Amino acid sequence: MGSVDWTFASDNTLGAHPRVLAAMVESNVEAAHGYGDDEHSNAAIAEIRRLLGDHVEVALVATGTAANVLGMAHVMRPYECVVCPKTAHIYKDENTAPGSFGLTMLPIITTDGKLRPADLDDAIGALGNPHAAQPRVVSISQSTELGTVYTCAEIAALATKAHLHGLLLHVDGSRIANALVAESVSAKEMISDTGVDILSFGFSKNGAVMAEAIVILAPEIGDGLVYTVKRGMQLVSKGRFLGAQIAALLQDDLWLNNARVANAMARRLADSLTVASRVELTRSVEANHVFVRMPTEIHERLAGRYGFYEWSPGEFRLLSSWSTTEDQVDAFVSLALG
Repeated sequence: MGSVDWTFASDNTLGAHPRVLAAMVESNVEAAHGYGDDEHSNAAIAEIRRLLGDHVEVALVATGTAANVLGMAHVMRPYECVVCPKTAHIYKDENTAPGSFGLTMLPIITTDGKLRPADLDDAIGALGNPHAAQPRVVSISQSTELGTVYTCAEIAALATKAHLHGLLLHVDGSRIANALVAESVSAKEMISDTGVDILSFGFSKNGAVMAEAIVILAPEIGDGLVYTVKRGMQLVSKGRFLGAQIAALLQDDLWLNNARVANAMARRLADSLTVASRVELTRSVEANHVFVRMPTEIHERLAGRYGFYEWSPGEFRLLSSWSTTEDQVDAFVSLALG
């Protein structure tokens, strides 16, 4: 048997966009000041502020785990907790990293990976009770781990409910570009205008090598972010390489164009797989996730060639990326349907 093809296993199994690699090579030519005090990092931060507002505080980090954990740890006290869906990456897939920085997670069961304002009621009811962890941050993923996408109105409703009770809203935006494209709105409309306080701005799943950003939108909580990042071992000495990646993606809307490709290929994959009614879609396709059930013979045929994940018993997750092509989708479908 030949090597396994990981094209549809995840959007982090593919490489980096050529323009990102070229930007890194260009940033490598000359010496630059370290720890993010360089023209490439400054350019990346300027692009983020162009999108989200001149007032935002930004720190560039190397991983999504760091962006999530440090972004929330920056605003939390030891007796406080994070309210999130039970399917959230920060709860299910960050090992003990949150706990290492004092974050206690309060997971909420949802049917589609999305929190609603009413889901916060029990946590809010614990406010003032010294026997219970005190909610401080509500964390949502955009798009969610189940491939669903919050509308701007849904995010605004969560922010309003959180702020009414003194809580903050954090968005794990590892796939924020896919959500923006799905909703046909700007980053300002989806993040700044809805009342989001903290954004983990994701790039690694959308064409970067490894680069993310912590964005603090609420001015009163942004002070000292650089110290939190240093304490979290993410103040990268050669920070220009992070900045070069992010600046390259944000210039000329490359990041959004990448997401458009990923979303379109997910739609093509879903439509083509289900045309013969032998493969069943188990969830709506809103961004770049496709969840399916398939007969045993189709699964065995695909598993002999492709790597992908069983999300729940008998349910499989397929993900498209910025570099997925129509030919790759068609080859996968051809093998699946025989």
